[in-house]
Amino acid sequence: MNKILSILATRKFWIELIIMTLGMMVTAAAVYYFLVPSKLIIGTISGLSIVLSNIFTHGQGLGIWIMCINIVLLILAFILIDHEFGFKTVYTALILGPLTDFWDWVFPWQNIANNNIVTGSPSVMGDPWLDLCCFVLLLSASQALMFSINASTGGLDILAKIVNKFLHFDIGASVSVAGAVICCTAFFINDFRMVVIGLIGTWINGLVVDYFTATLNNKKRVCIVSKDYDRLRHFIIDDLQRGCTMYEVIGGYTNEKSIELETLLNKDEFSKLMNYINKNEISAFTTAGNVSEVYGFWNKHKRKSKEHAEQR
Repeated sequence: MNKILSILATRKFWIELIIMTLGMMVTAAAVYYFLVPSKLIIGTISGLSIVLSNIFTHGQGLGIWIMCINIVLLILAFILIDHEFGFKTVYTALILGPLTDFWDWVFPWQNIANNNIVTGSPSVMGDPWLDLCCFVLLLSASQALMFSINASTGGLDILAKIVNKFLHFDIGASVSVAGAVICCTAFFINDFRMVVIGLIGTWINGLVVDYFTATLNNKKRVCIVSKDYDRLRHFIIDDLQRGCTMYEVIGGYTNEKSIELETLLNKDEFSKLMNYINKNEISAFTTAGNVSEVYGFWNKHKRKSKEHAEQR
């Protein structure tokens, strides 16, 4: 009980709660306004729920179908992934259905729907391709934001996370593979053309998720050659709270031995390092490249130190 109270007292918990709530409001809006009217089935649990609701309950009770499927997947998340991911996903999965109904209550899609210019069926944007683009952009941004705090939008994200963990596929590829299977269920309620649009949308969704995820997780691999390497080492370790590696290198032009520092920093930390070098007029040869994925203890040490400071 004390552990739970200490977690609730941290700033990190409330920030992540707000992020998850806003992210799920965006996800629910994307589902309700761009999938439900045209019955466009993208490879998501929401898409599968639309199929099942149309087959068994004549399009009613979408929120209940979403919740039931998510409950099954949540059990898998607890067993196969980790408790932090599972607990966060419990929250996001449970609010997706009610938030979908919330948008229906606040502003029904019937108020803004047009007839599809090709099929004549209801569509908010008037064309399935435009509905697809709007849905993918909103969902992918929400998914990437959730993955950055070790959470998910529920449903398909759980399957993608499982595939990512055990088969080491990219998150985007995992989303695409799992989603393609779900898209094929659309044959029960849609024609071939709409199913193909859904498959293309699922593939694009995987690409966009990878793009947003890489952007959010982007790090800088910084290499510095300088005679003042010890000052820089102390700044990186003590001020930025990051580790670094030192190599002995030999200059090809001067044949002189030097020390090269290598470290991984986020954008803010890299900016602080460059300001420190410029402010103290340190002579240094610096190169920096982008790194989209980091494995190991890079995040854990700093996260623990921040949480310890917040709990004081």
